Formats: sequence, structure tokens, C-alpha cells
Amino acid sequence: MVVGPSMPARVPPPNIVVFVVDDMGWQDTSVPFWREASPFNRRYRTPAMERLAREGLKFTSAYAACPVCTPTRASIMTGLWPARTGITNWTLRTDRDTGGTHPTLLSPEWNRAGLSNTRQTPRAWCAPTLPALLRERGYRTIHVGKAHWGAIGTPGADPRNLGFDVNIGGHAAGGPGSYLGEEGYGAKLDKDHVWDVPGLDKYHGSTTFLSEALTIEANREIDRAVADGKPFFLHLAHYAVHVPFAPDPRFYDRYRKAGLDHTEAMYAALVEGMDASLGSILANLDRHGIADNTAVIFVSDNGGLSAHGRGGEPHTHNAPLRSGKGSAYEGGIRPPMLVRWPGHAVAGSVCDAPVITNDIFATVLRIAGTPSNRSAGVPPATSSDGMDLTPVLADPSKPVRARALFWHYPHVWGVAGPGIAPFSAVRKGAWKLVYFHADGRRELYNVVEDIGETRDLSADHPAIVLDLSRTLARHLRSVKAQMPVIKATGKAVSLP
Repeated sequence: MVVGPSMPARVPPPNIVVFVVDDMGWQDTSVPFWREASPFNRRYRTPAMERLAREGLKFTSAYAACPVCTPTRASIMTGLWPARTGITNWTLRTDRDTGGTHPTLLSPEWNRAGLSNTRQTPRAWCAPTLPALLRERGYRTIHVGKAHWGAIGTPGADPRNLGFDVNIGGHAAGGPGSYLGEEGYGAKLDKDHVWDVPGLDKYHGSTTFLSEALTIEANREIDRAVADGKPFFLHLAHYAVHVPFAPDPRFYDRYRKAGLDHTEAMYAALVEGMDASLGSILANLDRHGIADNTAVIFVSDNGGLSAHGRGGEPHTHNAPLRSGKGSAYEGGIRPPMLVRWPGHAVAGSVCDAPVITNDIFATVLRIAGTPSNRSAGVPPATSSDGMDLTPVLADPSKPVRARALFWHYPHVWGVAGPGIAPFSAVRKGAWKLVYFHADGRRELYNVVEDIGETRDLSADHPAIVLDLSRTLARHLRSVKAQMPVIKATGKAVSLP
């Protein structure tokens, strides 16, 4: 009897975890994302993030697609610029604008519905999302935590309509009614219940903090997928560190004893609780023996909160970055980002090249074995405005393909602060141009040499201003970006 050569063992598809934090700043971690550790880095305790940085790749110039949440979250799901999908502000209701008022401008008619699975939803963006495409490849798709992709009453408010097999805790609202189980995560408070975190009734009345409850549920879903022999895509999106803060009893006292005021101690405890969740997920992957075949992507949805809600001096919590959430400046759009994929991402490596949350879509599809294509006009299902980062993971020393990154926020976020105004912006190489819609002002910064954007160089480099203005205008035309309307004339703001 002749025995042929044995067939190589089939390697199962890699599992994928995308771990998204809400409103977490670039400095809200013990992992330095700058050239040196800062006092903020020394304030926080995030050992799981430190582990990811040791075992994977740290992106020091990662960007969110928008300085507020829903547009960035939609960019992860679609790979597209917010201006292309029309989701340029945070969503809640289709019949009213979530933005604040401006003395001279009106918001454009943007996509208040968000994402949808049917073209029957007025104004919504309807196209296959990342989980829908992964489900087609045999993945079990799991969402746990904050969703915030579709407005109240639309199909996109339920993640199961966007390609997820499982939804725990996700709905239309972008913040928690409460972090406390004693308050039913909002359900036991006297209000309209729009902000209640759904699907966690079993924890109501308990002392289980929201971040911990979501982690327990996420690990149970990992256990089920492993038991069923299914590759999984876990999108674990914490409500932390969004307001309204509450003291996580597991960590709060540590920060009060360190001298932080009540608000900042609550915030720091939320950060550590988020990191404890990450550590628990990593430990569960180890326990199942699947860590080596699981890619983990960690990112925040926008820059860190600083204009309001925090203790201490406003607009300083992301220093050396300028300003914070809602702002055109780096503090509003630069989040922490880490990627671990054993055998593929170089452990302990660093990439300083600019990347953006749009890139996650293309990268995850490539990890799963489905390459995405560059977009042109209205994109097919697997097209993307982002870039596949797997070559960067494999060799961070290689130059990243030169490209421009764009932002378009034609709204008033609702609070005042540096750069918190309707704007469009572009970064190309070291240069960043910000175009403010109200007065046409253009500011130019070299964000490599001047990370804090302290020196506006527009008067010194008119040729660069002109070149970047043209680049930005071409982009805004190509994605059919909607500009705010001038109240006095009823006409749209001109492109730069």
C-alpha cells in the first residue's frame, strides 16, 4: 500500500478583534505616543495597552476620520470618508440636527439617518458593511457595546441589520445613561430612556460596572465561537470614556489617593477599567490557545474630551496636542492606535507615518483574505477610501505610500474651544492645512516639527497653502461634500 504525501494542516482563518474606545485621547494611556513620556502618560495605568505595544505595532500618527464619533465609526464600517457617506456629525434623530447653532452659518442637509441595510431609509448610506462582508466569508460577527451607526427608528440603530450576528448593548445613542448596574445603566433613572444601554438586564441592580459587564459578555461570545469552531470578528466598542462619568469602584480610590480631583479620578478609573477589559480579552485568547491566530486592533473614535466635562484646565488634556474632541486641531483628531497580529505584525515596532480609521476596513478585509479596492465614485462593496496596512505591519521601516488625508466637519459641535468650528482640513506629508468655513481663514502647520500647532505658517508658505487648498477642494468635489450655508445669502460656503 502506497501512502502519499500528507496534506498540510488547514490553517483556520484568523480571528479579528477591533477594540474601540469612546473619546479616549492620545495621551490617556501609559503608552507614550510621542517621542517621550509625558505627565499624562505617567498618570494612567494601562498595562494591557503596554502589552499590545510590546507585542505589536504602535502608530504614533494615527488619525480619526472625524473629531466626533458617528462619522469615524461609520468610516471603520465602510472604509469611506465621512463626506462621501454624508455622515458628517453624530446621529440620534432624523428630524433634527445634533449640532449647535452658529451666528453666520447653517449646517448642510447631512445624512442624519446614518448607515442602513435598505435604500428605503431616506438619506441613509446603504452599502455592505465590514461585518456583512466578513459574515459572507464564514465569520461569526459579534458587536458588544456602543454602536451609534443609525438614528432612532432606523434599521441602522440595530447592529444586526448591519451585518452582525450578535448585538449586546448597541443601539442609536452615543453615550451611556449610566455606568452603574445599580442604576440599570440608565434604565432606573427618571428620564426618557433614550440613553439606556440595552440588553444588560441581568446586571441591573448589581454592582457590576458597565465596562466589566460588556467584557463578560464579549468573553462569553468568544467562548461560544471557539466551542462552535467558528472564526469570529469581535467589535468591542466601549462606552468608556464618554460622559457622564461615574466612579468605577475597582480603580477610583487609587487615583483619588494620587491627588486627582473627583472628576479626573473618575476619568482615570474609566481609562483603567477599559484597559482591564482589553487585558481580559487578551487573557481569554491566551486561554483558548488562539492568540497567535487573532489580530487585535485598538483605536479611539476621536481625540480626547477636553473642552468640557473634565477637571482641570480646559483644552489641555491632550498636550502637547492642541485642543480636543470636536476640534480641527490635532487634539481633536489624533487617537491612540495599536495593532497586534502575531507572525505578521512586528513586535515592539513603531510607525510614524500618518494613517486613518478608514484604513481599518481595508486592513481587516485583507487579514480575512478579502482584498479591498481603491474607490472611484460610488464604490462597490469592497472598495475603500483607506489603505491596507498589512504591508506596514510586516515591515514598518518601509515608506508608506504618499497620500493626503482629509477631514470635513461642516457643523458646530456645541461647545467653544480652539479649532471647534465648521472646517475642512488636509494633511499631506508634514503639512496640515485647516480651512475654517465661517471666515475662509486658512491656517498652515508643520505638524511634524510643531506637533502642538503653535505656529501658523500660512503667511510664510503661500505656495504650500495654494497647493493644499487645491488638493482639498478637489477632494471635496470628488466626494460631493456638503458645505454649510451662509445665513445672510443662502449660498453654500465656497471651497478653499
